[in-house]
Amino acid sequence: MSRYLFDNAAPQAEARFSALESGYDAVSRKALAATGLGPGWVCLEVGGGGGSLGDWLGARVGPHGEVTVTDVKPDLAESRPRPANVRVLRHDITRDPLPAEGYDLVHARLVLTHLPERLPVLERLAGALRPGGWLVLEDFDCRWTPVLASPDDTATALFERVHTALLTLLEQAGAAPRWGLEALSAMRRAGLTEVTATTFAQSWPGGGEEIGLYRANVEQVAGRIGESGITAAEVKRFLALLDDPALVVNSYPLVSTRGRQPRKGGQ
Repeated sequence: MSRYLFDNAAPQAEARFSALESGYDAVSRKALAATGLGPGWVCLEVGGGGGSLGDWLGARVGPHGEVTVTDVKPDLAESRPRPANVRVLRHDITRDPLPAEGYDLVHARLVLTHLPERLPVLERLAGALRPGGWLVLEDFDCRWTPVLASPDDTATALFERVHTALLTLLEQAGAAPRWGLEALSAMRRAGLTEVTATTFAQSWPGGGEEIGLYRANVEQVAGRIGESGITAAEVKRFLALLDDPALVVNSYPLVSTRGRQPRKGGQ
């Protein structure tokens, strides 16, 4: 199992999920809709986090469809009201048997990037699809987050230094911060067809809800980030900088990759 850096049980988890939902749910919904998602589909949402996308899937597939949302710590998803056709399971995709097979759609956002076992997991997810079913993987390119505007050069340098330290901790935990760029090739190697990818990014100003993703992440690892030479005073200045509208950073580019299990007979 991965040594996941951002524990869903941590106090910062709810703020992280809120920032992700605000910044990326609309993008994910578009990527999922592009598969032809509709009434009656049977879907698996892996690493469902706060549960927002699972609820949306439940509404799209309707009462004759089914959605299973899994997470290693699904407490937040379990705590929210959800459609009757959506069930939430405590599940570790790296070691537990899949809840079922023959899915019309399997989706995982920001999951495989954190798993050292990402390639075997991808093959398991692809194998859980029915013929003609779709796998949609969404992951970041964490290395491309330029500062677009800043109060001064010192603030730019501070942002870049703290962010680099955060990425170092992710890599030490077994994550691949640029996995979003590798998913298309990996999905082709797994035998999927019609594999395509789109990339979304936008500007995040200081003080906005989306930039709070940086706050939640850095606050959660504040006790360890000093391993990279970042002082407590620098962390404090970094967190204050995130509230300054003079700071504008590029969001993490989200790469949405979808591929299809070949139909029987090549149809």
